[in-house]
Amino acid sequence: MIYDVIVIGNGPAGISSAIYVKRNNLNVLVVSKNESNLLLADKIENYYGFENPISGKDLYEQGINQAKNLGIEVVNEEVVDVTFMGNYVVSTSSNSYEAKAVIVSTGANRVAPRIKGLKEFEGRGVSYCAVCDGFFYRRKNVAVLGNKEYALHELNVLKPIVNEVTLLTNGLEYTQNEEVVLNTLKIKEIKGNEVIEEVVFEDDSTLKVDGLFVAIGTASSVDFARKLGAEIENNKIVVNELMQSNLPGLYACGDATKGVPQIAKAVYEGMVAGMDASKYVRNMK
Repeated sequence: MIYDVIVIGNGPAGISSAIYVKRNNLNVLVVSKNESNLLLADKIENYYGFENPISGKDLYEQGINQAKNLGIEVVNEEVVDVTFMGNYVVSTSSNSYEAKAVIVSTGANRVAPRIKGLKEFEGRGVSYCAVCDGFFYRRKNVAVLGNKEYALHELNVLKPIVNEVTLLTNGLEYTQNEEVVLNTLKIKEIKGNEVIEEVVFEDDSTLKVDGLFVAIGTASSVDFARKLGAEIENNKIVVNELMQSNLPGLYACGDATKGVPQIAKAVYEGMVAGMDASKYVRNMK
């Protein structure tokens, strides 16, 4: 089945965009693993229409229920990759979905862990995109930093290219079943000269690497956009007033775009993205 639009993210921006696509009588799918920043808000008192404060969790759940009540399909799966093959293909840990247009609204880019040397070696061996940079490490030894499905996906992208790839969890529990070359020690420092050369752990043991790919937590909108070749500026997806990226059929809204990170902004941008994505799909028919 080919959807008209797939929305990645089920927070205010994503649900708002899905509602407007549905109201245009198009087939829309919402995919997310329940990672919205809205869940972190204890009380919300500055959003229109609520006489009393509402928790972020309640507002988040009401938005999803509203979408479901309108007949919008919502699946709870972690998106690990988005590719373009004539249509957009959205891959999760267990399924693949195809659509004519995609709206990414999974929020701001992840904050990298505070590891000495990590920031300094960005672009000199530290990467945030296996698809983008894996080719440069062919037949070399690399590591992936992370412990969840997204890290495993990046590791599997690298496996056919590099000599050896090691998964580093930085002291966190490895949550997947697949066998990998694994190191669960806490990382003390990233070291090297012109480029990264080794990872130093808290027990002072080391791992020699030519590259380190950061894949902490779940993938963000910026991660997906970067892999597709969309324009990124200051860790935000560059969009025009219609929430269009520089790639046809790829939209972004909410915290993934520049501006004040507020619910009102997310809902507005979701509406604009949903309406223009609907127009884009209709013009394809």
